[in-house]
Amino acid sequence: MTAVHNAAQAGFSTQAGTYAQGRPEYPGEINTWLRTALDINPGSTVIDLGAGTGKFTRLLTSITTDVIAVEPIDAMRLEFARHLPDANILAGTADAIPLGDAQADALVCAQAFHWFANEAALAEIHRVLKPNGRLGLIWNVRDESVDWVAAITKIITPYEGDTPRFHTGDWRRPFKGRYFSAPELTCFNYTHTGTPEAVIMDRFLSVSFIAALAPEQKALVSEQLSKLIHTHPALRGRETIEFPYQTQAYLCRAVAL
Repeated sequence: MTAVHNAAQAGFSTQAGTYAQGRPEYPGEINTWLRTALDINPGSTVIDLGAGTGKFTRLLTSITTDVIAVEPIDAMRLEFARHLPDANILAGTADAIPLGDAQADALVCAQAFHWFANEAALAEIHRVLKPNGRLGLIWNVRDESVDWVAAITKIITPYEGDTPRFHTGDWRRPFKGRYFSAPELTCFNYTHTGTPEAVIMDRFLSVSFIAALAPEQKALVSEQLSKLIHTHPALRGRETIEFPYQTQAYLCRAVAL
């Protein structure tokens, strides 16, 4: 299997539990999108690639019982098993999916495709899909038109380095028409409601490149986030807050080779 990027390997290995607590769920409309755009039904076989701690896997299992999760990082698979002990999860990467040819009706990558956005991954995804199979790419994208959300981005961005990120748009590059059609976008608004500790602290301390920082750097980020929570007029003194996201869901159709 191809090596996992260091930010993912180090960050997600140390913060798998925080990741599970702090990451947002998904809007209810995504269920309809999975059924209509990806044509997932109770008889479908679906692969959740880069399944992490199982947040999206849980959603998929509400539609079909034949869900196969694939995740390369040991700590994430252990956290996954804690939350979904009866689910099927395998060790594997995007360019070495441990399944046979033409096995799945659909494959989904939630918050993950930017980590392995290359032609080799698309070829492997195409291999495990049945003819006319569908690939779904989903991201929860922060609404940075809100000033305190933009302030969080300003705090964490200096540590990003060469970490693959959705916002760069680089994930689009391998879509050249050989394996899949161009991604077709559907958007949904979503609000993550919870305590500031969960919605901001746990969420952003579990960001891969933040979780992988040295302790003193991580402490500095934590201090800046805490200061924002306790001083910003929209946040200070609140037991619960609402973090605004736009959920972007992309449909990609397998092309006949």
